[in-house]
Amino acid sequence: MVDHFGDRLSEKIRKTKSFLCLGVDPHLDLIPEIFNANNEISKITKVEKFCFSLLEVVIGKVPAIKPQIALFEQLGPEGMSLLSSLCNYAHSKDLLVIMDAKRGDIGSTSKAYANAYLGKNAPFPSDALTVNPWLGLDSLEPFFKKALDTGSGLFILVHTSNKGSQDIQEVLINNNLKCYEHLAKILKPIIEKNNGKSGLSSIGIVSGATYKEQAMSLRKLLPTAPFLIPGYGAQGASARDACAPLKLDNYHSGLRNFGLINSSRGILFPEKSYLAKNVKEWQDIIFSELNRTNDELINI
Repeated sequence: MVDHFGDRLSEKIRKTKSFLCLGVDPHLDLIPEIFNANNEISKITKVEKFCFSLLEVVIGKVPAIKPQIALFEQLGPEGMSLLSSLCNYAHSKDLLVIMDAKRGDIGSTSKAYANAYLGKNAPFPSDALTVNPWLGLDSLEPFFKKALDTGSGLFILVHTSNKGSQDIQEVLINNNLKCYEHLAKILKPIIEKNNGKSGLSSIGIVSGATYKEQAMSLRKLLPTAPFLIPGYGAQGASARDACAPLKLDNYHSGLRNFGLINSSRGILFPEKSYLAKNVKEWQDIIFSELNRTNDELINI
């Protein structure tokens, strides 16, 4: 097993021939009724059955999953216990886990967050963690150290996919740079310091597909950073927009690498999935939707 996150990510993309990251977002109001037999089971049992049934479908089909921690936190201690079990199960099935927690704080607090999520022995074992940099570089130092010590990765929020990201990230600051560009420039030496044998760093960024031009600009500035790309599908970005900052893999003709495109609701909750009469039927529909999405991304 390769110890460097960037190398492991590149290897997984080649192995699965996919650069799709499946968001595991168990929205309680969207989970089909087949997971709630006659309204007699608890919320936690409903979510557990949904998540593990989903993972059974995607094993070997995608390189990574991305659990959204808030949707487990809202379920209380049982939800967090389920999240831990989900992470361990995913690892046992050779899936990378990108924990979408967007953590960030000062000093010892960041260290505690890093200890909670990064590495095989963490309570919520993840291969990479999304982190919020807006408290400054010192708030990221504990994450950098833990990532290096455990062979883990980070995805730092640089330009997010939501419309309101413009309120801060697009604001002009010193030297006529936009705020997100300034952040990318100060991250650049850290990213390049953590390059692996594949040429891909273990320190990546989040860059939304809904801001294609900005993503392309970020790729030119950060050629070795893995990109985590939200915004495709339900948020309105096309496959072409989402794929724009990825790079063609030198070893696989037509396969893109150096990043992951996230899809959550588009795969998890297609309209026809609510017509399924049982879990097996539902899994067949999700499998079909997963293949359609993979094909759309690969064949643009």
